[in-house]
Amino acid sequence: MKFETLMVIKAIVCLVFGIAMLVFPAALFSIFGVDLGTGGIFPAREYGSALFGILMLTWFARKVPESPARTAIILALFIYDALGFVVTIIARAEGVLNALGWLVAVIYLFFTVGFGYFLMTKPGAPQKSAA
Repeated sequence: MKFETLMVIKAIVCLVFGIAMLVFPAALFSIFGVDLGTGGIFPAREYGSALFGILMLTWFARKVPESPARTAIILALFIYDALGFVVTIIARAEGVLNALGWLVAVIYLFFTVGFGYFLMTKPGAPQKSAA
């Protein structure tokens, strides 16, 4: 997969979940078996706002050439998704999330592996393309 493709997919995921968390957080979380209550709606919307920040980063950085700045972006997104994966797995194991929580874990894992791949490839190395 190309770097640009991964960044576009990440931007789309952030757009979908960001809108959902800003507009109807209680309904979104109820799908995953979580009752936010009045105290949980605010941090969910805050997270939706953060997702829009990540959306902007991934969209506008999708064509950034190989550079220290690009490596920093990839590292930040790798850490973000790896931590998201771990937190989601813990929440699922503790019964906080229902079985659909695995979907969230898989999404985080996909991006962790994707950004991890770009951290491990050497600059200038040819990227494999699915096409």
